[in-house]
Amino acid sequence: MRKMSRVLPFLLAACSAESELPVVAECTFTNPVAAGADPWVVKHGASYYSVQSRDNGIYVAKSDRLTRAFDNPVRVWAAPDTGWNRTNVWAPELHFIDGRWYVYYAAGRAGPPFIHQRSGVLESVGDDPQGGYVDRGMLDTGDDATTPAEHRWAIDVNVGRIGGQLYAVWSGWERDASTDRTPQHLYIARMSNPWTIATNRVKLSSPVESWERGTELDLQEGPTFLEHGGQWFIIYSTRESWLKEYRLGQLRLAPGADPLNPASWTKSGPVLEGTDGVFGSGHASFTTSPDGTESWIAYHAKTSTTPGWERVIRLQKFDWNADNSPRFSATTPSGQPLTLPSGECR
Repeated sequence: MRKMSRVLPFLLAACSAESELPVVAECTFTNPVAAGADPWVVKHGASYYSVQSRDNGIYVAKSDRLTRAFDNPVRVWAAPDTGWNRTNVWAPELHFIDGRWYVYYAAGRAGPPFIHQRSGVLESVGDDPQGGYVDRGMLDTGDDATTPAEHRWAIDVNVGRIGGQLYAVWSGWERDASTDRTPQHLYIARMSNPWTIATNRVKLSSPVESWERGTELDLQEGPTFLEHGGQWFIIYSTRESWLKEYRLGQLRLAPGADPLNPASWTKSGPVLEGTDGVFGSGHASFTTSPDGTESWIAYHAKTSTTPGWERVIRLQKFDWNADNSPRFSATTPSGQPLTLPSGECR
């Protein structure tokens, strides 16, 4: 009995301590991860930053977890009461260039119809992407870089440095129009700094393939530079953004070729499209898992097959082919458990 009296307290204490241990969470998540559209997420150090537009302003969120990267955004900029960018703030992107953060966004002075959209850039005051920004003004997206009055309709500006040279790529119109049901093409130009386009725009690609042609509008938009193994790609969206057929296409740059020469790029697609239950998959950005071992895509999808812009944000791991091109798997249904990005399971 005396021996049992010594063992019993030990067992009770051990059981009590075990019952107080935290429950290990299952290392999975489900899509969608947030409401919203045009997701842009970038990994910097140990943190993820996402940027989004709402309430006529631009918001930046921060998290150490990719699956929570869109939570609790902080407003960093509000559209002015007057000027070219006073309304319809669309699809911002966040880029870290030469020690400063830059937000590229589209906005207009009126609409609908959305015929006044132009693109601008904000520069961070310091090195905090959630801190203050100064407005660097409208980007020159016209046919003549020396004539600012020739700015053309432009949205979804993305930037990338190829061979040491900074380039901008965006979606634009050939000429101004009185209707926003105007075909959209991809344009590219060199930049002299993160807020200045230095060369005339070049029409890089048009929606001419059968899988790009729409029933209501032919368009290409949301271009994003993507690099792997020294190979450069532009992943872009095509078909109508308000329809379930919205999807992703790809341009591949020939090694060592001039990015400003349309013949340097080879088109293929669709590389990602919707499946049963996941509609209108497009407008993507790309990042890595917390430990850097996995590649991930963030994209939006419609919530129903009905035409409209009610969308949600989804995350999915992807791999690379032997030729260094991205290989995207089929979109997975909402609610299906997916393994957390490597390094995120706590």
